[in-house]
Amino acid sequence: MQVEKNQILQALEKHFQEAVALSLDLSDHPELPYEEYESSKKIAGILEEAGFQVTYPYAGYDTAFCGYLDNGDGPSAALLVEYDALPGIGHGCGHNLHGALSVLAGLGLMELKDSFKGKLYVIGTPAEEENGAKIGMAQQGIFDGMALAAMMHSTAGGLSIPDMDVLSLRCYVVDFHGKAAHAVGAPWEGKSALAAGRKFLDLIDARRECFTPDVHVNSVILDGGKAPNIIPDFCRIRMEFRTDSMKKLEVMDEAIRKCADAAAMALDCTVTLTPGLSDFFDMVRTAPLENTVAQLLEKYGEKVGTIDLPSGSSDVGNVSYHCPSIQPLIAVTEENLALHTTDFRNACRTDKAHQAMLSGAAVLTELFLKIYNEPDFCKKIANSWETSLKQKK
Repeated sequence: MQVEKNQILQALEKHFQEAVALSLDLSDHPELPYEEYESSKKIAGILEEAGFQVTYPYAGYDTAFCGYLDNGDGPSAALLVEYDALPGIGHGCGHNLHGALSVLAGLGLMELKDSFKGKLYVIGTPAEEENGAKIGMAQQGIFDGMALAAMMHSTAGGLSIPDMDVLSLRCYVVDFHGKAAHAVGAPWEGKSALAAGRKFLDLIDARRECFTPDVHVNSVILDGGKAPNIIPDFCRIRMEFRTDSMKKLEVMDEAIRKCADAAAMALDCTVTLTPGLSDFFDMVRTAPLENTVAQLLEKYGEKVGTIDLPSGSSDVGNVSYHCPSIQPLIAVTEENLALHTTDFRNACRTDKAHQAMLSGAAVLTELFLKIYNEPDFCKKIANSWETSLKQKK
């Protein structure tokens, strides 16, 4: 069934003020990854009141939920909802806004349920800023067989981006073990774990001039000793490295390990590398999906741009290895603000941001209706995704 633009907007406007109130409430009461108890409870309650069958907690996560609408035989598709905040900043990444955006799209589709057949899931996904729950959900097979999983992400700069890409990411906690000694009285008896850790970072820096533009390595020393007059017997470094594919990530992994082993050997220390997070995957992109979203963004009044190189990571990438997925960026302000800042947090509370939320929800609503109501479009998306997935492996 063809659903007109004005019908979609009317369905969304019935719940627009509720979505604005939700976004502001999440912003006023930020909760850290895996501590989003009140946020998840509130959203689950909104979905249940709207008629969704709600499972909460969900998928083994205390702060995850799933709102389900069985609307007859047809494709299955999932709206993804984020709502975790950042320490010290609150919702500096806009999860309050684009989380409410996904909820609004779900409520709009519920209003339009007489216009499509299929299964709709609205899935609350905690902790994107940490060890993202979408990773575990994907591993459990929750997204297998779905025709689409989608959400939007808040951004700045006035341009909305349909072809959002992400980098694969791996995190290690790197521990060097040496031998303590008095730094003045008998330093020759020591084996400096801190020196080994510093040499490890030096070796990585020595390789940087040969990195391709998509490779990023970032590290911080968490523990480099307790007192300057003691040769440190322990050094702990937390590091992340990113590339544009999982294949390249494995190549970088080998290089990182060589640097760690060489540094330990040179300083007579030992080293262990322990995963600090689950791997975040790059994006399996689906060109017809991105092209359709670009058209829909323009249809609902958004200025559309593109990104030359991906600059971050998201657990939506993991989802994209299991079903066609997309995470467009929706511009909440004309200003060029950096994410993960108080300025961006404040920008996500404005009338401009709330109008962007409405436009973004309209885009997702119409996209889902196309998945449900247009078999040829759905098949085209599936075929394109399968081709892209094969190229990744």
